[in-house]
Amino acid sequence: MMKKFLLTAIVILTTAVCASAQDVSSGSSVVRRSAASDRNAKQSAPGVTQRMQAHFEETPVNDSELQWMRVMYRSLDLTKDANGALYYPDEPVDGQDNLFRIIMKRMADGSLPAYEYLDGREVFTDDYKVKMRDVLDRFYIIYTEAKGSTEKNPKFAIEESDIPASEVLSYYIVEKWEFDRRTNRMRSRVEAICPVLHRAGDFGAEAVRYPMFWVKYDELRPFITTQNIFTDDDNNLATCTYDDFFQLGLYEGDIYKTRNLKNKSLMQLHPDPDDLAHARDSIQQRLDDYEKKLWVPSLEELAARREAAEKAEALAAGNGEETTEVGTAASGTNARATRSRRTTRSSATKAKPAKVKKPKATKSTPSSSATRSVRNRRR
Repeated sequence: MMKKFLLTAIVILTTAVCASAQDVSSGSSVVRRSAASDRNAKQSAPGVTQRMQAHFEETPVNDSELQWMRVMYRSLDLTKDANGALYYPDEPVDGQDNLFRIIMKRMADGSLPAYEYLDGREVFTDDYKVKMRDVLDRFYIIYTEAKGSTEKNPKFAIEESDIPASEVLSYYIVEKWEFDRRTNRMRSRVEAICPVLHRAGDFGAEAVRYPMFWVKYDELRPFITTQNIFTDDDNNLATCTYDDFFQLGLYEGDIYKTRNLKNKSLMQLHPDPDDLAHARDSIQQRLDDYEKKLWVPSLEELAARREAAEKAEALAAGNGEETTEVGTAASGTNARATRSRRTTRSSATKAKPAKVKKPKATKSTPSSSATRSVRNRRR
């Protein structure tokens, strides 16, 4: 009887200890999971996870792995049809926002950092990050404190009508052209984007441009890959995203600066408008031809080039003959008679078939060309 009582007590104690251990372990796992979720919530925006951010953040390429690099600054005019997808719709329609509204909303909730516009000397470090409150105050954008805003992590709420999306009529982008020696690949990518505010001056003066801030493209990518847009009026389906628009180079922009030691723009280097246009075309042509000059052309490409050159020569020769005939026609009857004699002579020449000379019989002599060997021929 005593042994049975001791066995029962041991079983009860063992069960209690196991239950308490399970409670402790489950409680600790819950705490760990909640802490991890809090960190993810702080580091990523709503709807963007850490895995998604890591997927779109490209690892920086070391300069030792690059054989050549050129940095371009382009100005994208949103009034052009090719860049209209970045501007329209200027008002939210069916949950679709244009690029500037996406940038402002992500900056307002603290999920997208921005950097100062330094007029050609961009530094994307923490020391040059801009405060959202300063941006809103500088450009007179009305805002209120959002729920959950703190001094260390401020958040702002901006009404849709207060976002000056209709005044952002252009963008500045930093474009890098790189040739990677590891992959033997030439590519161009967008490094940063700067919205430019166009605001009319007093008394109807011409609009003044105000570059607002720089946004790194890799930090913006997670928010624009989910926004579908359509870029063709003939197809009203949204077949690509903002990220596809930049990655595929569907935009059109004029080069207004290249990275140089003096930090001068093309307008400063070429004040004359004709020289400026020539410099832009020359830079773009060198960029397009750089990759072509890296590789030896194939036989098909050489044949196509030769054929194109022959067609160009024939066309130029034909234009020269027509010009000569027009000039001689204006000289009078003697010229017409001369032309008639020339045409008669040419027609007579065409009528007579050209004599074909028979090839002379040549002795079989050893030649350096590739011929059939007769050294081991059977006799």
